Amino acid sequence: MTELSFHPLTRNLWNDLEELFGLHGACDGCWCMHWKLRGKAYDEAKGYETRQLHKEIVDSKTVTGLLAYLHGDVVGWVAVEPRSAYERLAHSRVLKPVDEKEVWSVPCFFVAKKFRRQGINVELLKAAVEYVRSQGGRIVEGYPIDNGKQIPAPFAFTGTASAFVKAGFKEVARNSPTRPIFRYVIE
Repeated sequence: MTELSFHPLTRNLWNDLEELFGLHGACDGCWCMHWKLRGKAYDEAKGYETRQLHKEIVDSKTVTGLLAYLHGDVVGWVAVEPRSAYERLAHSRVLKPVDEKEVWSVPCFFVAKKFRRQGINVELLKAAVEYVRSQGGRIVEGYPIDNGKQIPAPFAFTGTASAFVKAGFKEVARNSPTRPIFRYVIE
C-alpha cells in the first residue's frame, strides 16, 4: 500500500485518533492504555478516563504511536514507545524481557474496520521501525498472537505473527504456546 502515509501522534492530530477509535475508544474503551496500566487501574479507568490519560500523555509532547493515512483519511494506529513506557509489560511472565537490551515495543494496533485484512498492520510495523530508527533506537519488539487460527479483530490488537514476519521481524522467544516475542534489529 504505497499510498499510505504515517505521522507521529501529536496534540494537533489527537482529533484524528478520536475519529479512528470512535466513541468506544478502539477496543472496549482501552484508548490504547491497556499496556500502560495494570490490573484494577486499567479495569476501573476504561472509557473516558483512559481517553483522558492518553490525551494527557500526548499533550505532554510524548509521542505514543503513529497514525496511518490513506488519501488523507486516518485508517490505522500503532503504539510504539520504549518498553519502559508499558507498565503491564514490566510485570508480564509470558512477555518478560528477553535480555537486558533497550528495546522499543509495538504492543498494539487498530485499523478502521473497512481497511482491515489489507496489509496495513505490516505497513504500520515498517513505519514503526523507521520511527524508532529516527529516534536512535536499535531494537523494535512486538508481542503478537499466534494460535494458528484466524482471530477476530478485537482479539488481535497485539497483531499477528504473520504480519510481524512479513515486516521482517524474527521470533526471539516464546514463553507461551500462543504468545511469541518478535524483534527487528535495526542495522
